[in-house]
Amino acid sequence: QVPLVESGGGLVQPGGSLRLSCAASGRTFSSIAMAWYRQTPEKERELVATIFRGGITTYADSVKGRFTISRDSAKNTVYLQMNSLKPEDTAVYSCNTYPPGLLPWGQGTQVTVSS
Repeated sequence: QVPLVESGGGLVQPGGSLRLSCAASGRTFSSIAMAWYRQTPEKERELVATIFRGGITTYADSVKGRFTISRDSAKNTVYLQMNSLKPEDTAVYSCNTYPPGLLPWGQGTQVTVSS
């Protein structure tokens, strides 16, 4: 199976925004639930946002109102729009199915929020 490829991370100041992308060649996401996860060396992997078949979305309380998950079925891509970023959002962000693990994990993309 082809691993997922995440992109769009980087260094941003508190209050800034980033948009992450997740794609997999040859995969179609529209029929399965997809999610964004994040992990730091100090914490276990955390579920950040989920998009279900039909477009229903759910979010961790810590990002609700700031992050938006979406997908473009034509491009086989899932996005995470992150606004009003905080230092505690610093992590490696990865996407996968929900529940996780039905697809190979990618490398993830580092998001660092710092002044």
